[in-house]
Amino acid sequence: MKRQLPKVRELAELMQFKKPELDGRKRRLDAALTIDDLRSIAKRRTPAAAFDYTDGAADGEISLQRARQAFEDVEFHPDILRPAANVDTSTTVLDGPSALPFGIAPTGFTRLMQSEGETAGAGAAAAAGIPFTLSTLGTTTIEDVKATNPHGRNWFQLYVMRDRSISYGLVERAAAAGFDTLMFTVDTPIAGARLRDKRNGFSIPPALSLKTIANAIPRPWWWFDFLTTPKLEFASLSTTGGTVGELLNSAMDPTISYDDLEIIRSMWPGKLVVKGVQNVPDAVRLIDRGVDGIILSNHGGRQLDRAPVPFHLLPQVVREVGADATVMVDTGIMNGADIVASMALGAKFTLIGRAYLYGLMAGGRQGVDRTIAILRDEIERTMALLGVSSLEELEPRHVTQLTRLTPIAHDAAEHAGL
Repeated sequence: MKRQLPKVRELAELMQFKKPELDGRKRRLDAALTIDDLRSIAKRRTPAAAFDYTDGAADGEISLQRARQAFEDVEFHPDILRPAANVDTSTTVLDGPSALPFGIAPTGFTRLMQSEGETAGAGAAAAAGIPFTLSTLGTTTIEDVKATNPHGRNWFQLYVMRDRSISYGLVERAAAAGFDTLMFTVDTPIAGARLRDKRNGFSIPPALSLKTIANAIPRPWWWFDFLTTPKLEFASLSTTGGTVGELLNSAMDPTISYDDLEIIRSMWPGKLVVKGVQNVPDAVRLIDRGVDGIILSNHGGRQLDRAPVPFHLLPQVVREVGADATVMVDTGIMNGADIVASMALGAKFTLIGRAYLYGLMAGGRQGVDRTIAILRDEIERTMALLGVSSLEELEPRHVTQLTRLTPIAHDAAEHAGL
């Protein structure tokens, strides 16, 4: 091989140094390529009690593990020689537009994770053209969310509380503020066993102890934000009286029933969806009672551990009621490919919770923007590689749900207790 001295011009072409990014927040968010990367950043920057409240689930956290595993066990079936140069991720859900096939799910205590809280989520949703959902237990008011996202789609998640008048008042406020969808949540008759929270001595608002102070030392920015911003409280409930703990206990009511659903339906002028559906018969009953949509969800694994995996239920529920109502799914979504798989199996829409909060903890509003950007890129890339140009082209044939858990068959006599 003939050798030669390197030419200066050729060396100059190779030696292209990237301009250093002086903004630390932008630098760390730009380096995050996946939602799991954002989770790692969030864990470094957030005190353990607040991070674990977000990251954890109930009991042994089996439901959450299974939900994520179900998405990882997807096998895609791409079509070849089908150009998809311009991928369209837009969709229509509940008679309104969304630029992407997912929205932001309701999360409680959101300003606990990072001081911008729901304002960051609503602002990012507005910029991305997707729906934002405010929780009954949110830390930003209904009216402030509307002010942050005045022209976008705002949804409100409702707990029917022991004092029904509180819930009715929230319904009226959300309607007056122009929220277009009400999300009636049915999977929280009592609180699930959040063991991480108990082990951390977690409380709302956070209490200072030797343990929390020690954990805060490497995270002074979180405590600075927490201590120099308005008091952490349930913003939409602050005028109803009672301590944070009393209001939280009041939100869990084992007596809610179909009668409550009928009352809320009669009060609400917009679209009504029921969140927390976990079997086919309940889905059928709800559609027969005239709800506009259902959300297959086990509350992110935070209520009944070992509950059904929503993604596994999806094809059965779509077969039964998909022609009559909007079927949506949440729990376990950590990648845009999870969303594409859900849409292929018949979901009309999906919701992200933890993925949004990891971004929030990693970098406030900019972190939520980064979450949405990561998922958008993954959705577009997955669709292009499948050979589909629009969400409408996705079909069940594009996805196989690989199974690890196979139910044991029981005969009818055993089910009947004979």
